[in-house]
Amino acid sequence: MPKQHLNPPDLFPSTQYGFSQIVTATPGRFVFLSGQVAWDAQQNLIGRNDLKAQTQQALRNVEKALGAAGARLTDLVALRLYIVNYDASRDAPGITEVLKAMFVGSEPPACTWIGVARLANEGFLIEIEATAVVDTEAGAG
Repeated sequence: MPKQHLNPPDLFPSTQYGFSQIVTATPGRFVFLSGQVAWDAQQNLIGRNDLKAQTQQALRNVEKALGAAGARLTDLVALRLYIVNYDASRDAPGITEVLKAMFVGSEPPACTWIGVARLANEGFLIEIEATAVVDTEAGAG
């Protein structure tokens, strides 16, 4: 088993928000993704002015990038979400809903949410950076 997800009882219960508190990984092949945004393959912005839709598209792009590297969503160990003008009461429910839907039936990765003033394109509301570990012993990747 290359990964172990830990959610100790003396930390807040993070899985209700779609992420684990801690993920450990044994040796394997690391996959580091550049930040993924809500562009499709033709650089069309999906979900203009809609953070939830952009989060869904960015995570679909994470999934595609992982696939190109011979990895899957279940291989993720960490996500970093950069969210423009983050407001927890306004933004967290939609992001949480998307994360929980994306990782349903699996143990979610560790995750850090970072509020930023802006991203590379003025239309981007979120950018998602990811790290995965592929179990080379099981023949993945």
